[in-house]
Amino acid sequence: MTQTPPLGAALTDLLGLAAMPDFDCLQGQIERLAGCTRPIEINGFSATVNKETGEALHVFNTDDEPTGRLLVACGNRRASRCPTCAETYRRDTFHLIATGLSGGKGTPETVATHPRAFVTLTAPSFGPVHHKITTKSGALQPCRCGQTHAPGDPLIGSPRNPDTYNYESAVLWNAHAAKIWARFTTHLRREIAKAAGLSQREFRDHARLSYAKVAEYQARGAVHFHAVIRIDGPDGSTTTPPAWATTELLTNAVKAAGESAEVPGPEIDGNRRLFSFGGRLDVQPIRTRDFDGDIEITDQSVAAYIAKYATKGAEAATDAIDHPLYCPTCQGTGYHGGYRCTRCDGSGEGQPIDHLVVTDHAKQLFRSCFDLGGRAEYAHLLLRKWAHMVGFRGHFSTKSRGYSTTLGALRDVRKAWRIQQSRAALGLPENTTLVIESAWTFLGSGYSPGEELLAAQVRHENALARQLKYEGADRE
Repeated sequence: MTQTPPLGAALTDLLGLAAMPDFDCLQGQIERLAGCTRPIEINGFSATVNKETGEALHVFNTDDEPTGRLLVACGNRRASRCPTCAETYRRDTFHLIATGLSGGKGTPETVATHPRAFVTLTAPSFGPVHHKITTKSGALQPCRCGQTHAPGDPLIGSPRNPDTYNYESAVLWNAHAAKIWARFTTHLRREIAKAAGLSQREFRDHARLSYAKVAEYQARGAVHFHAVIRIDGPDGSTTTPPAWATTELLTNAVKAAGESAEVPGPEIDGNRRLFSFGGRLDVQPIRTRDFDGDIEITDQSVAAYIAKYATKGAEAATDAIDHPLYCPTCQGTGYHGGYRCTRCDGSGEGQPIDHLVVTDHAKQLFRSCFDLGGRAEYAHLLLRKWAHMVGFRGHFSTKSRGYSTTLGALRDVRKAWRIQQSRAALGLPENTTLVIESAWTFLGSGYSPGEELLAAQVRHENALARQLKYEGADRE
């Protein structure tokens, strides 16, 4: 999201920066951040050293910078916090998913011949909600409430009858969602082994289950999962799956596991809740082309679809609330130093939920997190700490160990490329081993008002370049 900087103090600050003799150096530093919205401010030094000789080939010191500090990209994966850094994370996730579908970056291309499925697992119903309903042609249709909800309508996802909506179960389901997924993968291995006539122990000697998934919030505030699931040979992606491992077998096993996987919740008043996935389970085989030559669900489209959600949090369902809601003094407990917390008056809320600029539905989800989080039997779920995530505290993107490359490996490639660039700039042979020695001190985060104007211009130019690139691709 492009931010419009304040013009008064910002222009004055920008003129002061432009008057510096080394303004070009500052401008180049901001351009290298590619529009990061809230960079990290540090000072210190780094030295590029020849490992063999110990000679310092290049020394960078922030004392030589125009502002006496260095700005470093924040690296936040959330698009609501920093669209620029989130875009880097999205691209990395795309490559991570894509290499597990078609190979590359250390994963053999033969994985494209393994049984693969694109799976969506959703939460059960907690009560009827308002929907945006469209026909196949895209025409809007009336919701069951009788109204037609256009995109962006705040009613979408909210209960048609808030008094009967099961807010407690909605929050608790999110809190158990990661465990339900883990139980699902266990059941899936069992179902595949059973279909193949094997025991679970024997299954390990014949095949391996590989997957990558992301979590997404529906408009109603419930988490659901998108996943790529693949059957490999016993040693993972480098080995061929057995002949019995077919796409049809995988599809049937996913459906059976999705219906049977359940996790028990805390026991209250002698009753124990069971949490499971809802009935809307979607399994689609991933093929490059069908037998008629028409493109179906392809590797690239699946990777792009999943990567899109890797940079989103609960803000799509909670009106851009992407920060903790609990009181920082008492950590949400309502008590500090053995006494009722004076900052939150014992509520545990960092800011009164009633004062948040969000929908009534989002407020009630947050209240349910705080109400349940204050009960001893739910203490282990940390509901108040994760209220801004509507109780979900799992990772947004995960994968099995042997699915494909890792985000760390992709970052290492970029690091190696930067070192190679440094080696070339210093005129050193390719076999020269370079070591980076550094010492940094954290100063804060963000731009000065004038720097924000420069960053906003960089974001605008990058957005325009992307638009022209896509338009050119469409014409081709």
